[in-house]
Amino acid sequence: MTNYIAIGSLRVEKTLHDFVANEVAPGTGVDINKFWSGYQAILTTLEPENKRLLAERDEFQKKIDAWIKDRGTERFDVLEQRRFLEEIGYIVPQQGDFSIETANIDAEIASLAGPQLVVPVMNARFALNAANARWGSLYDALYGTDAIDRSGELAPGSAYNELRGKAVIAKAASFLDIAIPLRMGSHANATRYMLNGTDTTGLLVGLADGSVTELADPSQLVGFTEGNNYSILFRNNGLHIELLIDRNHPLGKTHAAGVRDVLMESALTTIQDCEDSVAAVDAEDKVVVYRNWLRLMQGSLTDTFEKNGQEMTRRLGSDKRFKAVDGSDIILPGRSLMLVRNVGHLMTTDAVTHADGSVTPEGFLDAMITTFAAMHDLGTGRNSRTGSIYVVKPKMHGPAEAMLTNRLFDSVEKVLGLPHNTVKIGVMDEERRTSVNLQETIRSVKGRIAFINTGFLDRTGDEIHTSMQAGPVAPKNEIKSTVWLPAYENNNVDVGLRVGMGGKAQIGKGMWSKPDAMQEMLDVKIGHPKSGASTAWVPSPTAAVLHATHYHQVKVTALQDTLRHRQPASLNDLLTPPLLEDRNLPEEDVRRELDNNAQSILGYVVRWIDQGIGCSKVPDLDNIALMEDRATLRISSQHIANWLEHGLCSEQQVEDTFRRMAAVVDEQNASDPNYSPMTRDLGNNIAFQAARDLVFRGTHQPNGYTEPVLHRRRREAKARLDI
Repeated sequence: MTNYIAIGSLRVEKTLHDFVANEVAPGTGVDINKFWSGYQAILTTLEPENKRLLAERDEFQKKIDAWIKDRGTERFDVLEQRRFLEEIGYIVPQQGDFSIETANIDAEIASLAGPQLVVPVMNARFALNAANARWGSLYDALYGTDAIDRSGELAPGSAYNELRGKAVIAKAASFLDIAIPLRMGSHANATRYMLNGTDTTGLLVGLADGSVTELADPSQLVGFTEGNNYSILFRNNGLHIELLIDRNHPLGKTHAAGVRDVLMESALTTIQDCEDSVAAVDAEDKVVVYRNWLRLMQGSLTDTFEKNGQEMTRRLGSDKRFKAVDGSDIILPGRSLMLVRNVGHLMTTDAVTHADGSVTPEGFLDAMITTFAAMHDLGTGRNSRTGSIYVVKPKMHGPAEAMLTNRLFDSVEKVLGLPHNTVKIGVMDEERRTSVNLQETIRSVKGRIAFINTGFLDRTGDEIHTSMQAGPVAPKNEIKSTVWLPAYENNNVDVGLRVGMGGKAQIGKGMWSKPDAMQEMLDVKIGHPKSGASTAWVPSPTAAVLHATHYHQVKVTALQDTLRHRQPASLNDLLTPPLLEDRNLPEEDVRRELDNNAQSILGYVVRWIDQGIGCSKVPDLDNIALMEDRATLRISSQHIANWLEHGLCSEQQVEDTFRRMAAVVDEQNASDPNYSPMTRDLGNNIAFQAARDLVFRGTHQPNGYTEPVLHRRRREAKARLDI
């Protein structure tokens, strides 16, 4: 039975209470009684507004559904829809130009462009790997992925493949020719990298033909380390590259100039996630999440695990030290700048309840405790060197909800005694009502905005749900080519630049969802910096290294200067739903789409419910591993719900599909000793029933969100298993 401690009019679960009192509060100067009384005051003041705004979401959806139904069989008219949305207040009037006013933003967010990792903070090992992904090996990233052909004599094999190693060295040299070109010749022909005698203001590079050259731009040489095994530090487009020179190293011996590795400054920032990638459903889970974030902010997080038969302990990396060309010391951060993503306004928690036992907003609790924990970093420079705390706030619907978030953090800062706007906000542009009101949404947090990002996965799920009654949507793969998506992506950049975010805050793009398809990522994801975005999400430290090469090829700041003058994205295109229109899909196409969606849903949900894994690498029907989280789940479940609503498939057909795909998913997970097959008893399998709920009740889920079903079913599974 849950053990609560009464504090004022609140009941705080004892595990959470003790964690805050004994682990978070010491060293902050914040009285724990004032903390809880302050939180009670926040709930009293802001919880009614939160409930009102959630009710407003539902009311808007009812009005949109009714408006579409009233039009009967008329063809969907975008201009007519726009007038209607303006009339009901879904689209708010533009209030005129403005510029953001945020101060004290770290350079990694304000002025530098590079990859961003998103990682479940609930998993300490993953959290540490991401935090330490500020620097990564280009050699390792090329050797270990399909960025180098894996077939024939270049196959990696069980032992080191020297031919593959030579291909890696050659590809790395080609990259260096782009990022830090020589005045003549190529890095592929380098035989020696020499600091220019006693004059350390230049670099000489010996070439295979006996000639000597230097950098095309000598200012790219930044620093070096000394000794037989030395390194040389370069900078391009604000990002650093470190050549490690060691002729005695196994790899260095194979390189004419003794380069044993090329280290890339990679994940400039990392979002430590409390939301879509975690499965935290009760106080016990939330304490795990909060504790890992606290220890990241204290610099004390470690994780011990076994790898290749040996016990290893991972901890936060140290800063990197170099000697500058002028003889001064250089200290570069060894870790990503970390942001924390709270949950949205919808979710509630019983970790803290009112005296009558009623639940409280989980996002409010996240705001209080993640900010409280981040106070341990302030003044230390371990994370922020400007004295800021960075919180990503997802799933807000328009300006009023952003204003609530602003008021929430105003109140949190007052309770904790922090200067106004210490907390900086990242706004996820992932809901339709935020997209069409993005400028006014940003205005609501203009004093603390540090980041906007297109969450195209959640945005697709919300697009389907909002226009649920308009007709059947196109197959999932076709949705990416409909007019609303490029309008959405361009609008995010257009608005961000218009309100002055260029060079002052991040403009970001979404996740690469194929973690094993790195060559495809290299081919495709360069489109993100070319779009004017200063960051984009990647699924792993290895992907961060490879994506970092794109920011050496594209100077984002210069590109943004040109994009400021382009024609803004069309609001009409943004409001055009991705409908199937008058097409009739062959039965085989419908079957294949249902199979793909159901297999994806089950593959993700079974791990979420049974094992508490919030982000999974789930193989699809072609056994291609895809990163799945609640955003991808939202698309798949809403997609089937939409086709059911419009008769493209029947309930029995969907039931049969789920049953067939359950067997497929069981087979795909057969080697997992922790996996419990669904097909042993589908009628009583909680995960299987959760998957059905997401689809058959999909049209009634608030904005198509998956969290309410997942949380309820996970708690049911934990109670059944007594975990």
